[in-house]
Amino acid sequence: MRHLLSTADLSRDDAEGILDDADAFAEALLGREIRKLPTLRGRTVMTVFYENSTRTRVSFEVAGKWMSADVINVSATGSSAGKGESLRDTAKTLHAAGADALIVRHPASGAAHQIAEWTAGVDAAGAVTGPAVINAGDGTHEHPTQALLDALTLRQRLGSIDGRRVVIVGDIVHSRVARSNAHLLSTLGAEVVLVAPPTLLPTGVETWPVTVAHDLDAQLPAADAVMMLRVQAERMNGGFFPSPREYAVRYGLGDTRLAMLRDDAVVLHPGPMLRGMEIGYSVADAPQATVLEQVRNGVHVRMAVLLRLLVGTDSAQGDQVEDR
Repeated sequence: MRHLLSTADLSRDDAEGILDDADAFAEALLGREIRKLPTLRGRTVMTVFYENSTRTRVSFEVAGKWMSADVINVSATGSSAGKGESLRDTAKTLHAAGADALIVRHPASGAAHQIAEWTAGVDAAGAVTGPAVINAGDGTHEHPTQALLDALTLRQRLGSIDGRRVVIVGDIVHSRVARSNAHLLSTLGAEVVLVAPPTLLPTGVETWPVTVAHDLDAQLPAADAVMMLRVQAERMNGGFFPSPREYAVRYGLGDTRLAMLRDDAVVLHPGPMLRGMEIGYSVADAPQATVLEQVRNGVHVRMAVLLRLLVGTDSAQGDQVEDR
């Protein structure tokens, strides 16, 4: 792996290897008063965010620092992008400044792929050079590390993902999380069901490895996990549903619907949550909910991704994870 741009690029072995590494990092850090590993000492990791973020940006920064990397945060509002510099020039500037990894969030779908192309080169020996590029969310396209941390959370709660039924509910059309999870969870053997009104389903969804439904109540009794998505009002122009109240009635997960799930079923949400709309106030804090577990797992998953991209796998990987 040189980059992580899309979950569609991950084989089952790749994905399970990252999840196994994440578990290994969690174990290596367990009980440590000072959570620090030498894994990426001497490496420079830069986060480049053109959109607001709390969970993703913080967890990547924590992951890099716990691995002893030098982490530098770049935001559009505080960089030359605010003066009109192009994304291409910003990416090439950060590469020239010494970035070993660029973690990119951008409102344009495909931005991370473009940066990987712009910063790639070939050395005198013919080897491909350039920083590792990690897609931290590009428009409505993909968010691969979110899908990986969701998969890790499901594996921990359910024991396995293979053969499980995962229902993803809500604003599918604007959700990079839904797209990444649809590909990754199906690769890991899950049956994925998308539930949304027709107006919130993307064109071409019939090509995804999923089943599509519109009646949430009919899907809940057989679900092993339900993933609620935020309604992304900032990406909406026009009416996608009559009102927030009607959306909550038809597609929100409240106490009544929570009771329709099996006792061992899991409720996920990528955050930020709109309590009272897509998820009930009490449901977000219920024992079935995994919101904070997802955040914790996000740090370990992002550590595992950085390890694979900057250090590699096999014997070197094992030595680094086990170095306590």
